Amino acid sequence: MTTALTRRTVSSLLGLALVGAAAGSAYADKKYDTGASDTEIKIGNIVPYSGPASAYGSVGKAMTAVFKKVNDEGGINGRKINFISYDDAYSPPKTVEQARKLVESDEVLFLFGVLGTAPNTAIQKYLNAKKVPQLFVATGATKWNEPKTFPWTMGWLPSYQSEARIYAKYLTAQQPSGKIAVLYQNDDMGKDYLKGLKDGLGDPSRLVLEESYEIAEPTVESHIVKMKSANPDIVVLFTTPKSGAQAIKKLGEMSWKPLTIISNVSASTAAVMRPAGVENSQGVISAAYAKDASDPQWANDPGLGAFKELLAKYLPEINPVDSSALTGYNIATTMVEVLKRCGDELTRANVMKQAASLKQFAQGGLLPGVTLTTGPDDFQPIEQLQLMQFKGERWQLFGEVMNGELK
Repeated sequence: MTTALTRRTVSSLLGLALVGAAAGSAYADKKYDTGASDTEIKIGNIVPYSGPASAYGSVGKAMTAVFKKVNDEGGINGRKINFISYDDAYSPPKTVEQARKLVESDEVLFLFGVLGTAPNTAIQKYLNAKKVPQLFVATGATKWNEPKTFPWTMGWLPSYQSEARIYAKYLTAQQPSGKIAVLYQNDDMGKDYLKGLKDGLGDPSRLVLEESYEIAEPTVESHIVKMKSANPDIVVLFTTPKSGAQAIKKLGEMSWKPLTIISNVSASTAAVMRPAGVENSQGVISAAYAKDASDPQWANDPGLGAFKELLAKYLPEINPVDSSALTGYNIATTMVEVLKRCGDELTRANVMKQAASLKQFAQGGLLPGVTLTTGPDDFQPIEQLQLMQFKGERWQLFGEVMNGELK
């Protein structure tokens, strides 16, 4: 009796030990940093829902909608996304305040999709010192692709310099002797665009005027009047949406019809071209890496269909032709993919590792031929764009998908 009892006891204890070991092993396979757990992934975001760049508020709204949909469908690997998005009114000091709140008070796992070059610049050193990922920033400044200097910061958009070099290629081919006047926002964004254009042209004498403006200016109309006095053949607008709309509208009011190029970040049909006046927007050229919901060729496209369905269910107040909303959708789609690849290792280091391991990743909202590729030494996911021209009430693509690398 004693022997049998002993054997049963030993057997039971051994069984419990094996179960405990298995549970311990499963637990050991899960690795978390602050902001992650068995049930939640906490993500921080900062977008200008108010202020001079409030047209970009739809970027944050679309991101929120993507994560709501993910949560409604069970989350990512069983974990719900807790997406905390704050307003900074496009004011860098406010961005710093909100970033500190997200890291030190809300204790997020990482910051994602923070919008604007100046706002991201203001928090880049802080986040890198804290080793908190500053992922897929919603700005195309070249500085987001410096993994050796800032290993916790990664871009997403095509770089402004690459985009501007594509415009330079086009102008060199189509109007090799045309005189150019540039209106640019007086910050890192505008200066990045201007540098790319100059590098691409290779001939600085073609630039007859480089006119800067401050984002806080209520209107840029006086700058457009000044540009006309320089008598250029080509006007290039490296602006944010409100200023871009004002510039195109003023060109129309002056009955001035130079070849006009506007930056991709201000190419929204809903936020720029329509407010500027469809009649004033005719013939304006820009570049795209994403599909345009107003383009009939994508009417039955499954990729854009998913975007429209998301808006219909979660953001019915947002117009599908708002390219800023599509930008938010696209960036959040990439973030969901990275988090899926993280599995149960939700550490800040692994989030960066997975983000830096994309290989020709295709998304439904991007143009055919445009994919995301990253590596340990390449934090610039998208490098291709295609030129487009505004005709009728929409953008029409032309030419081939181009790479803006400096040759």
